[in-house]
Amino acid sequence: MKALVTRLDSFGDVLLAGPAVRAVAARADHVTMLCGARGAPAAHLLPGVDEVLVWDAPWGGFQPPAVDRHDIDALADRIDADTALILTSFHQSPLPTALVLRLAGVRRIAADSVDYPGSLLDLRHQRAPHAHEAEAALDLAEAAGFPRPDDGRLRVRTPPRTDDLTGPGPYVVLHPGASVPARAWSPDRAAEAVRELAAAGHRVLVTGGPGERDLTAYVAGGHGTDLGGRTEAPELSGVLAGASVVVTGNTAPAHLAAAVGTPVVSLFAPVVPAERWRPYGVPYVLLGDQDAPCADSRARDCPVPGHPCLNTVTATDVAAAVEKLLGEA
Repeated sequence: MKALVTRLDSFGDVLLAGPAVRAVAARADHVTMLCGARGAPAAHLLPGVDEVLVWDAPWGGFQPPAVDRHDIDALADRIDADTALILTSFHQSPLPTALVLRLAGVRRIAADSVDYPGSLLDLRHQRAPHAHEAEAALDLAEAAGFPRPDDGRLRVRTPPRTDDLTGPGPYVVLHPGASVPARAWSPDRAAEAVRELAAAGHRVLVTGGPGERDLTAYVAGGHGTDLGGRTEAPELSGVLAGASVVVTGNTAPAHLAAAVGTPVVSLFAPVVPAERWRPYGVPYVLLGDQDAPCADSRARDCPVPGHPCLNTVTATDVAAAVEKLLGEA
């Protein structure tokens, strides 16, 4: 049996699909992961994935492409699967993707859907209220005939050694950036946290993508080690795997840290619900006002002056949360 699992969102979303992918892989002969360009690096890290198809859908992402019939036809020609699992967030419809998969000749398609699917779905599943994204994906997989084969935690392929980046001895990682501005702690607060953690005796490594080098340099200052722009997805997994604790917002490194078993201090802006997107399967401390006016708004830019949901969190709060997780280790 050839199976396809699709998650057309970002890096962190694809990581959260990992347990469901492993469930499918335990029963299928070949598993293809269909995802967007932002999620593809995560798909290559997932155990159970044999092939990755990259396609940016007109109905997803922050800057979706225009609808192009030739592009959709080309994708349909590339898909070779007997059965498919369409994974979406609780507020997304799987039906546009299901239509493309039907055109590609996929015989059996399963998805969570509150909308009438017509002939587009063979299994129209209802997700449990308030389910975490990883649990919801596992529930759908099980309903589609792919029971969970293991503990259901997030997982990635074995991370590479990164001693050349991290140096010897214990360290804490602080990742100040976020995929959308509304989920980011302020640079000043992050820099204060680096100073306070260093004063408490911790080595602090500051991570970030190629476009965040100015941010990571500022946050690291003279008290942390700046790794901004120096870690692709595999190397970042190695850096996070070696950390005692990871401090980050609700963004991809929170889920990557969970996938390598590292505790997380989660600076969680409530623009999306923490019950669905918190760090999964590892010890964590959730910081941030979850009852702030921005709650459940799905805002990309903070709609409240001063960003109070996160900027009321202090460096001392973060340092205390790090000590709490270290004490529980």
